[in-house]
Amino acid sequence: MQLAKVERHRLIESVVSRKRVGTQFELLDALASSGCAVTQATISRDIRELGLEKTHDQFGRPRYMLPNAGRRTDPAEALNSVLGQFGRKVTPAGNIVVLQSELGAAPAIARALDQLGHTRVVGTLAGDDTVLIVASSERDARALARELATTRAHGSVPRLKLRRA
Repeated sequence: MQLAKVERHRLIESVVSRKRVGTQFELLDALASSGCAVTQATISRDIRELGLEKTHDQFGRPRYMLPNAGRRTDPAEALNSVLGQFGRKVTPAGNIVVLQSELGAAPAIARALDQLGHTRVVGTLAGDDTVLIVASSERDARALARELATTRAHGSVPRLKLRRA
């Protein structure tokens, strides 16, 4: 079925706001599933006209978003969400904290920690299901491990010590 441009744009906005669509071909398939048959060239024009932004989700996968869509800008909220959903175990080891997560979630957790700007975090390194968080001392690592374990269990970051910009 062919839709007028206004209706097609409305459908595209609905699709990209409800699900992760990372390529023009994924959008083409999603529209086809909704009964709207269009060409890739039309999709390309629509994306440009709507001003859709190509970003990445919390797992680093590409996705289109509506311009100025309500993005999570609070780093503590992002960490609460990803750690609460996907964090599994937090263990201090010397001046390092080892954080185990669901498979594929470690990069998102590391990114959230990096964006948080916590004073005890020197840096992070993420694999598929493990994040190594480097602290400046063993004492800081133990305190950070306690904070992260609390965040994982309760979904909130306690008494943050954030770097000032």
